Amino acid sequence: MTAAATDIDLSVPLGRLRLPNPVLVASGTFGYAREMAPFVDLARLGGILPKTVTRQPRQGNAPWRTIETPAGMLNSIGLDNDGVDAFAANHLPYLATVGCPIIVSIAGRDEAEFVEMAAMLGEQPGVAAIELNISCPNVSGGIDFGTNASSCESLVKACRSATPAPILAKLTPNVTSIAEVAKGAEAGGADAISLINTVQGMAIDWRRRRPMLGNVIGGLSGPAIKPIALRCVYQVAQAVKTPLVGIGGIATIDDVMEFLVAGASAVQLGTVNFYNPTAAATVLDALPKALADVDATCVADVVGTLQISPRD
Repeated sequence: MTAAATDIDLSVPLGRLRLPNPVLVASGTFGYAREMAPFVDLARLGGILPKTVTRQPRQGNAPWRTIETPAGMLNSIGLDNDGVDAFAANHLPYLATVGCPIIVSIAGRDEAEFVEMAAMLGEQPGVAAIELNISCPNVSGGIDFGTNASSCESLVKACRSATPAPILAKLTPNVTSIAEVAKGAEAGGADAISLINTVQGMAIDWRRRRPMLGNVIGGLSGPAIKPIALRCVYQVAQAVKTPLVGIGGIATIDDVMEFLVAGASAVQLGTVNFYNPTAAATVLDALPKALADVDATCVADVVGTLQISPRD
């Protein structure tokens, strides 16, 4: 590492939330962190998003729940979890000790459930922020808030009023204009906007003439959706001033830098954690030099610096 690289400031502000660095791990891909501790120095991460929690326990969808694809993974887990009370009692005490910011992902069936959980978790020790999962394609209810700008604004505003914790809104790409929904999140007071959740897809066993996922349709993640995620980050960065968190097919330092240049202030690594649990650490090792190579002294120096050449 060059001398210049050692002086790089990796800290990132996301509204009221300040991260030690921009490399986070995405909800649903890192368990409750305890499972990944043998592979990753958790304290180094910019933040951990544990598996999404709901107000009541959920069994999730019928199997099959995951299908490998040529360039990623289809999942239809259906937010299987033990509920927010069990999360607070059994997982949060450990998460509070790992040494990096914990951003709790929540999903509700309606606005009242989102608000109740936001208020409850915002008072819990160890919770740095709350991410509103209003974009899971494998459940009904909460995703409606992520497909309509006014509903998104109303939900974010209600949760923001219910808790002192910073609020992130995680949006779906399965809409006509993600930029319009992002404007709603910004108007509601979101500290940051996470882009994107999975892209709807399906897999078929043509011999049996049956869908391979128990829920028929699932969410596609991994390298296949990276171009879509980059497009969404770029478009939303032109439409709002709220900090963005890029998600979708991120696995290498080049991926990270592309998202930063497109307009994201931080990133979340997701599907890569299943096949390379040390990816986040590898990216963190490479980040200072990558920033120094473009004469940046901090992460903000490269955020949103994509240059579009005028047409001839």
